[in-house]
Amino acid sequence: MDELVERVDDQDRLLGVAVGRRQAIREGWLHRVAVTVCRDERGRILVHRRSEQVSRFPGLHEVEVGGAVAVGETYEQAAARELTEELGIRVLPRLLFTFLNRSGLSPHWLGVHEAVVPDAVVPDPDEVAWHGWLTELELRSALLEWRFTPDSHEAFSRYSAFRTTRS
Repeated sequence: MDELVERVDDQDRLLGVAVGRRQAIREGWLHRVAVTVCRDERGRILVHRRSEQVSRFPGLHEVEVGGAVAVGETYEQAAARELTEELGIRVLPRLLFTFLNRSGLSPHWLGVHEAVVPDAVVPDPDEVAWHGWLTELELRSALLEWRFTPDSHEAFSRYSAFRTTRS
């Protein structure tokens, strides 16, 4: 079954139209996606490789965990739901910023969150084939060597810049 998402405009304002995510991607309609950069208590970042069974970007690595914002959800609610579905954890991620992301399958508004999560996550094997914790230096190297989703490069670049301006 196709996920229902809300169409939004180029200012991230709700247009009030619920559509299937596949149709939104196919038509290039703006919708919302929520992702979370997960850190452990030592500051390492969770990186994972997507399962070969997922429909979007199978087998590619990701820096963030997330998915589409469903009808009636906020970015934060969607991010928390996705963490539960994909990693089996319940935490409240903090929304850092949103931006109009034009990388990936279609343009969409991306809400980037951050959360400190336990080291011992239990990923859903239907979603996650492998996961590991990397330092920022290790992650920067991996981004050059491994195959990552388009969102990962853009989101991590903006996330790093955001953290730098807040330090």
